[in-house]
Amino acid sequence: MKRRNFLLSGPAFGAMLAVPSALGARERGWVREWEIGPLIRGRNYSVNMPPHPLESEEGWYFDFPGPRRSDGHVHYVTRATAPLDRARGIRLHYRIDARPGTRFVSQEYPDREPLLSLYIQRAGDDWRAAGATRYHRWYSPDSRVVPLQPGEHEVTILFDENWISVMGSDHERSPREFTAALADAARIGFTLGTQGGRGHGVYATAPARFTVLGFSVI
Repeated sequence: MKRRNFLLSGPAFGAMLAVPSALGARERGWVREWEIGPLIRGRNYSVNMPPHPLESEEGWYFDFPGPRRSDGHVHYVTRATAPLDRARGIRLHYRIDARPGTRFVSQEYPDREPLLSLYIQRAGDDWRAAGATRYHRWYSPDSRVVPLQPGEHEVTILFDENWISVMGSDHERSPREFTAALADAARIGFTLGTQGGRGHGVYATAPARFTVLGFSVI
């Protein structure tokens, strides 16, 4: 099944999701503030995904690729940010719509539970996670990741919680590095993946849509 057919698979899906048609969504336009990636040295790791989500009456959204790993997967959804050292945390309000029986699958570790994580990235990250850049990407604390499942959800994570760095350190063990990342933050958002690969991508086995109803720095 081609990805186009998967995402636009008949009027029943459109009615089930109660969202505009794909054509109507395109007419509303890209939400260019947000990027679907990451784009690293010319390669977008969110395979077969558009570069930006699409506007909706409720907020903005993207459709999960699938139903197979080879059809694509979505990894990082981020936007630029000002420094976060005077903020308290991040809040994400979202809804996942999917057909009954739809499974979300980690593309790298399909036997592990697919998860959503909030995300902070420090300026100057080279994506190699070596030397100082081991502390340039930070993800939700282990106890605060969210399993991917249909329904409406809200997650708020404060900056005094135990955020996890890309190479497995955390706020408690590396407080200066986390504070520096907040003061020099460049991007924020959320990632889809699993434990051991927080931003390594997810796909869906049937049509599914992720709608962001609100995202805020608090």
